[in-house]
Amino acid sequence: MSSLYPDRSSTEPRNEFPEPYEYHYEYNEEHVPLSSRRAQQRPHRQQRRLRRRRKTIVMALALALFAAVVVFAVSFVSPFFASGEDPLADYPGPGTGSVTVDVEQGAATITIAQNLVDSGVVATTGAFMSALRADDSGNLIQPGTYEMKEEMSSEDAVAALLNTDETAVHYAAVNQGLRQSEVFQILSDSSGVPLEDFEELAEDPTQFGIPKQAPNLEGYLSPGQFRFPLDANAAEIVQILVDKTFANLEKAGVEGADKQYRILTIASIIEAEGSPEDYPEIAGAIDNRLNDPISEIGRFIQSDATVTYGLGRKSYELTAEEKNDTSNPYNTYANPGLPIGPIGSPLLPAIKAAADPQDNPYYYWVTVNLDTGETLYAERHAEHVANVNQYQQWCSDNPGRCQ
Repeated sequence: MSSLYPDRSSTEPRNEFPEPYEYHYEYNEEHVPLSSRRAQQRPHRQQRRLRRRRKTIVMALALALFAAVVVFAVSFVSPFFASGEDPLADYPGPGTGSVTVDVEQGAATITIAQNLVDSGVVATTGAFMSALRADDSGNLIQPGTYEMKEEMSSEDAVAALLNTDETAVHYAAVNQGLRQSEVFQILSDSSGVPLEDFEELAEDPTQFGIPKQAPNLEGYLSPGQFRFPLDANAAEIVQILVDKTFANLEKAGVEGADKQYRILTIASIIEAEGSPEDYPEIAGAIDNRLNDPISEIGRFIQSDATVTYGLGRKSYELTAEEKNDTSNPYNTYANPGLPIGPIGSPLLPAIKAAADPQDNPYYYWVTVNLDTGETLYAERHAEHVANVNQYQQWCSDNPGRCQ
């Protein structure tokens, strides 16, 4: 029976290990386990995966950017070709009618061009941009409001925008219920005229035809939307607002400087105390207090709005001390009759109500819901107290609204 191992007595060189073991030894000659070599290779594989992922992200972003450019180009150009329109089509001019175009501060040229197209001033943005590039005046389109025509040629439209002496104006929106200081800030911001120039004018209101008893310009700075020439100064701008107020007084049939001042003062209180639908009733109640007073009130108007105006704030709450302060010339709780002047610049409806007050039996009024403007009226104080309780309950149900 043959042995698995060679004869130890043989003189041939001995092979200590059989063939299979020798083969296994040469395969793992460094004696490194397979699991260890895989662990060493793992960081390299992760780095390769990370590089592939980065390349994928970069490619995706590049494709997205390319797609966006294509979409923009197609959306901008294709409408012209789809409709058969020439992207450089132009109107022959000179244009008809009138249209207002606003150029905002910092607006891009393409935005201005599109605004002109949307307003019907020019036919295409392409034609306008081409005409603007051809202009060699060196002028820039300035922010402002421009009076232009419909269906102008692009060349004429460019000239109108660059020739600011004729077409550009400053625009100001003065909302209802603002005080003089707020109006001045809007006028300054809109025109670029220093705020101090407007404040200085208020120290001498007589230069605008306002009675000398007026402490300032309050009451005469009419709300509305106004356009001023680019080179207009503070006095010219204020005169435009004052002229509108005088025009409203004329429409209401109020003549004479002193009567106008009185009506404006009453109208400003009416406007501050209620909504337009309440102007007639409030005007009647104020007229009753001034011209047909009852003993429990006298000629005291008792308007919270006048007191807070004199205090330089806007609020619905007054302390007993503030109501009793006779040094406040706008305090209609402590001082009988009208305050020394208007507390705002009223619009025509309030002026008409003050000029022709409603004939009613009321002496009291109170807004019981500040959201809806619901206002209740009363002939005597006891009834008014019940209405005030409703207001206070509403304030309790709506924390923070009555401050």
